[in-house]
Amino acid sequence: MTADSDSVSFAGSSTRPIKSRHDASRLMAYAMHAAPSPDCEATLIAAGRVVDPSQKLDRVTDLLLERGRVAAVGTEAKRRAKRHGDLCTIDAKGLIVSPGLIDPHVHLREPGHEHKETIATGTHAAAVGGFTSVCCMPNTSPAIDTPELVRFVYDRANLSARCRVFPVAAGTKGREGKEIAEILLMHRAGAVAFSDDGDCIASAGVMSRVFAAVSQTGSAFMQHCQEPTLTQGAAMHAGTVSARLGLGGWPRMAEEIIIERDVRLLRHLRSPCRYHAQHLSSAGSVDIIRLARKDGLPVTGEVTPHHLLLTHDACDHYNTLAKVNPPLREKSDITALIKGVEDGTITVLGTDHAPHSAEEKSLPFEDAPMGLVGLETALPLYAEALVTSGAISWPRLIALMTIEPARLCGLDALGLGSLRKGQVADVTLIDPKARWTLDPASMVGKSKNTPFGGRRLTGRAVATLVGGVLTHHDDALAPLLSGPAVA
Repeated sequence: MTADSDSVSFAGSSTRPIKSRHDASRLMAYAMHAAPSPDCEATLIAAGRVVDPSQKLDRVTDLLLERGRVAAVGTEAKRRAKRHGDLCTIDAKGLIVSPGLIDPHVHLREPGHEHKETIATGTHAAAVGGFTSVCCMPNTSPAIDTPELVRFVYDRANLSARCRVFPVAAGTKGREGKEIAEILLMHRAGAVAFSDDGDCIASAGVMSRVFAAVSQTGSAFMQHCQEPTLTQGAAMHAGTVSARLGLGGWPRMAEEIIIERDVRLLRHLRSPCRYHAQHLSSAGSVDIIRLARKDGLPVTGEVTPHHLLLTHDACDHYNTLAKVNPPLREKSDITALIKGVEDGTITVLGTDHAPHSAEEKSLPFEDAPMGLVGLETALPLYAEALVTSGAISWPRLIALMTIEPARLCGLDALGLGSLRKGQVADVTLIDPKARWTLDPASMVGKSKNTPFGGRRLTGRAVATLVGGVLTHHDDALAPLLSGPAVA
């Protein structure tokens, strides 16, 4: 992909060093996604419920996209649409029209574990789930711990991705928790955040130095909160189910101790970096984050659908599809996590999309890998856990899946997470009333490891547009499309 004269060619090895944060953002903007040009000069999304929390917008109206950007909302959209002879139209009556969903926590497995997932297959699953941008974790083989590997992710995404892909780079070399990686250079190459996800940085001294380095970039550090000496030999939550199954138990405090330690480290930094606690599972963790935020520290937290809907009972009968990291816990933890979302303590929703092959998941429980796939199911599962339950509204759910993760990873500076005029035309159309049953065999991702197979779901992304281009649309939407793009 070739940018303008003062930018770079991202297709080869000629990418020059980036000398400032502004230049890094420019590189990310060009490398987001090598999408084709829109098939139509303009696309009118008509009569949908346009929900854009970044503008506090929620009303039934029209949205016009021109040349891959948001051109107008409301009466101006319909008026401008009449000028276009080459116009595509989507009848969005009864649908929510949202900024493109953003997932800040996915595992695309490339490089090194392509038998589980690839950037091509993972972003296909993302498009089906309504996601227009994903941030991929660095626990690949090799780990994403150099500027060259950051650029590798962008290169591969430009070749095959169906949505925008942003790499999260490792905080330590090889994700070994011993030596700080080239954080500033990786930031300049386009890393949008830093994490050793899959493992925790156990050394407080190393963690403090990583925080100091990340703070210089303005990025966030995403912590996998797991004190390793407390989880050796653990396979699931330490509770009645693990005792009955004879499996090693994983205590809540293994998560809570790391968050508490990290918050204390941040308090003693002259310029604390932004800190994000990934995939929270414990009620105690919510309390720690709530207090830190009350004290004004730049701390955020994230939850996943499975930690809001399933307890450790899902692991009964040695069900490896429910074996995740951190483990599924108890109803009291779910209640606390939902309360954390409701009161604003938890501001980001992620999937922790973690594909594994059927062969790997068929191993004995102790040996099977941890993780489940989530990109294709996150939206209806979050709707069930948070909207149907009455905890939050659809606009707040959309905020937690658009502008909030965009702010976390600095993607709001690129215009993502918003439908403001002039921003890139990343749009998700949602049917909040669609009812369907999840059949894992029909999922498009390479791996199908989900404990939600056979579950009746309500709500679905029926169309996904990246830069104004349809990267996915549901069969039910086909009769509502018109124009050259769908001829």
